[in-house]
Amino acid sequence: MRILSRSALALCTCLAVASPALAADKKPAATKAKPALVTMSPDELTWTPNPAAPDQVSMATVWGDPAKGPHGAFHKFKAGFTAPLHSHSSDIRFAVVSGTMTLASEGGSAKKLPVGSYAFQPHGVKHVTGCEAGSDCVIFAVAAGKFDFIAADAKKK
Repeated sequence: MRILSRSALALCTCLAVASPALAADKKPAATKAKPALVTMSPDELTWTPNPAAPDQVSMATVWGDPAKGPHGAFHKFKAGFTAPLHSHSSDIRFAVVSGTMTLASEGGSAKKLPVGSYAFQPHGVKHVTGCEAGSDCVIFAVAAGKFDFIAADAKKK
């Protein structure tokens, strides 16, 4: 009788352990969405005024939300535009797509950045950004957080 009781207990234990696994096999497998290729041609971009200089700079976000966090976006600067000394609360990396940008750290001399140039703006580093006269400038920027423009003179007030 003891052997029969132990065998029954072992069988019940096996069934208790195996039942959820067997039930899981009968359920349809959860489908994982496959990554999709994302493409955008220039005519599919939606340009909106950049909050820092709405009359001079526009942006077209391609992923993320610049108002909330990390994102990637094109920024278009009117020829001859210069943003005064400022910083950002997030790191920004950008590549120049068209025109010639200028970038200078606080107290430093401006460096010309022609098409194909790359720049890294660490958060909190004060700098001046500009677009040389002659043609509009477009950059593609990837920001580690939301987009903001912190004017250098705003911190003094």
